[in-house]
Amino acid sequence: MRILFLLLLFINFLYAKEFRKPEEVLKELFPDAKIEIKNLIIPKEKVKEIEKKSRVKIRSRLVSFYLIKKNGKVIAYAYVDIHRVRTHPEAVLYVISPQGKITYIEILAFHEPLEYMPPENWLKLFIGKDVKSPPKFRRDIPNITGATLTARAIAKHTRKVLYMWQAFFGGKE
Repeated sequence: MRILFLLLLFINFLYAKEFRKPEEVLKELFPDAKIEIKNLIIPKEKVKEIEKKSRVKIRSRLVSFYLIKKNGKVIAYAYVDIHRVRTHPEAVLYVISPQGKITYIEILAFHEPLEYMPPENWLKLFIGKDVKSPPKFRRDIPNITGATLTARAIAKHTRKVLYMWQAFFGGKE
């Protein structure tokens, strides 16, 4: 039994891929900006609203957004969403403009087999999405052959992140 566990752990290690830390990516995208982390608690009534709109269950009311500031003004927001795809987690960094549009998306960690990881061009389809035009899987966001569960997970969690952003920052530039 112990040998089987170690074998499975080793196989997971071969598949798992940690890419970059969110702070590295944000400093690269915004070299002259100040990056702050803001820990927030989603109000109970907002949890239900976000879950209904995004069709995703909120696992924790405590969330952390990055506020990217230049000259004291927020120029972007960022959020790292960690969710399960099949049986393993992936971490996705979302950068959102003060107007609430996705401006950048990057996978920071992927623990499924790498052939299930979406290509960068596919991730670019999320650029410009907001709460008024959230991503719709298989409508405006196509499926990825052989990686349907990954594609579906990213699309639905993008909606969740956008609705969380709206709950805290929407309309407040």
